[in-house]
Amino acid sequence: MVESAGAQSLKYRGIFGTIITICRQEGGRALYNGLIPGLQRQMCFASIRIGMYDSVKSFYQEKAKNGGFSANGIPIRILAGVTTGAAAVSFAQPTDVVKVRLQAQGASSVGRRYTGTIDAFRTIGRVEGIKGLWKGCLPNITRNSVVNASELVSYDLFKESILSTRLLSDNLPCHFVSAFCAGFVTTCVASPVDVVKTRYMNSSSGQYKGAFDCACKMFAEGGLKTFYKGFMPSFMRLGSWNVLMFVFYEQLKRGFTLASLSMDKRPQTL
Repeated sequence: MVESAGAQSLKYRGIFGTIITICRQEGGRALYNGLIPGLQRQMCFASIRIGMYDSVKSFYQEKAKNGGFSANGIPIRILAGVTTGAAAVSFAQPTDVVKVRLQAQGASSVGRRYTGTIDAFRTIGRVEGIKGLWKGCLPNITRNSVVNASELVSYDLFKESILSTRLLSDNLPCHFVSAFCAGFVTTCVASPVDVVKTRYMNSSSGQYKGAFDCACKMFAEGGLKTFYKGFMPSFMRLGSWNVLMFVFYEQLKRGFTLASLSMDKRPQTL
């Protein structure tokens, strides 16, 4: 983004400069633009892509065994991650569109397209039709399939490697390190797709013919580095997200397992 003050200069400079500028110009609340649809998206999206991952992986492993293929290889895990990621996006895409639009608009009333989450859903549906709520679905499926596969598979591999070499036991430190490393891998793999998805979803009608056209024009404008614009904030977001997600996921899974075992051992009364 640029602004004119005699000569054009960069509006945002670095991660902390961006935070300070947003807080000064739009207020601290602007950092949480799109929070409600973001929460809606995660509740819909994460419950499918993470909650169904083990079941889908087991399904593919069973099919692989019946076909005489290796059931524990990386391709099976990647396929399971891609499947659950694509299914989750197909269901939760409208919440992602609204989240991106609300985050992109400023906090001031001038030039604001939407007054809130519900208004965004209504306005997009009325002006652009139902199709508008699924705008960018294909690049989003591509992006989240890549993210989901790299995130879950890399976490599995890092965790298994740490446990097999006995560097750490299967506990909080192991989950933290594995999740942090998975966040870095995911950012490296998904950053180009993420940049294209965000640019395309927030574009005006007719600006791009499609996601591929958007990617080609971005490459023509700034080269390969354009696809890694905002890498550090993306890594901070995905790194912290992965740590919190996997740490809480492992603890919840362990808690539910112990609760289930406790219920099974409880004597039945007539």
